[in-house]
Amino acid sequence: MELKIAKKDDRELWNELVEKSPHGTIFHTWKFLKIVEKHTGSKLYPIIGMKGTTPIGVYPLFLQKKFFLRLVFSPPPRALLLYLGPAIVNYDKLKQSKKESTSVEFQRKVNEFLKSEINYNYVRVRTSPGLIDSRPFLWTDYKVEPLYTYIIDIEKGPEYVWKNFNKQVRIDINKTKREGVKVEGGSEIELEFIRKSIADRFIEQGLKPKDYSRYLTDVYKSYPNNIKIFVGKYNDEYVGGLTLLCYKDKASLWIGIPKTELQGIYPNDLIVWESIKWACESGYKKYEIMAAGDDPRLRHFKSKFNPYLSLWYSAEKYSSSIYKVVEKIFRFYQRIQG
Repeated sequence: MELKIAKKDDRELWNELVEKSPHGTIFHTWKFLKIVEKHTGSKLYPIIGMKGTTPIGVYPLFLQKKFFLRLVFSPPPRALLLYLGPAIVNYDKLKQSKKESTSVEFQRKVNEFLKSEINYNYVRVRTSPGLIDSRPFLWTDYKVEPLYTYIIDIEKGPEYVWKNFNKQVRIDINKTKREGVKVEGGSEIELEFIRKSIADRFIEQGLKPKDYSRYLTDVYKSYPNNIKIFVGKYNDEYVGGLTLLCYKDKASLWIGIPKTELQGIYPNDLIVWESIKWACESGYKKYEIMAAGDDPRLRHFKSKFNPYLSLWYSAEKYSSSIYKVVEKIFRFYQRIQG
């Protein structure tokens, strides 16, 4: 296997490979990666694995330089991307021996590239949901942490999904509808409302959120057929909203559902339900509630829609030289703290 750095002229091939991989997500697509590169100050390395003249998968990496450190991410932090990592073509159709040999060799070659071409100090890769084999990382000295996301099987239609909700959720949704909360589709204006609502919530918690306005605008304008916005209105005022990213057979709740101060009605529950119904009627087979399985504060809200857990991984590794530096700093800190 050899590695090739994709160029602009390779973008159609790149997207075709992403489409053919069961672990290729909308985040892997060429335009999304270039938007992320633009707004994070990272340098994108769009790697294609080649067996002879046959491409076998993609592996996007982002380099960030902080002081004297060379940090590599897939995906980079503060980009509103949960996961990225390798996407191997037709992985689910390969025999197990071929899955293992391909993924192990691909990771080995990427590791060689990281060392020889980038001279990394730290690397972190977060894989797509459903890629359950973390051994290519473990066998090359990465520290691997399991992570989770929530997925609802919506292929059987909205009636089936509704019956499987927690009983209290169904009661709350019906009450919210009776109280007059309406759910509508949105556009760029509503997307800004959702962004600002979430930012305001962080500020209330004493945090300083990054301004994602231009980033989200770029995503919205670049993916008009893949992004769907829902907002709730009560007494002609916005009371919640969410953004779906739709790709292949899955609609994913990406950003939204800011906490509401309303008492006795549940606009977020209703908005989620209306977006699930839309996804069912639009032919999607899965509905993902992203970033839900690893935060105990969010678990209670999102598990009540009766999703199942889907596993993914965070794998990280330090270069031997920087690890020694970090270890010395940590031990010194421990000493002075007593």
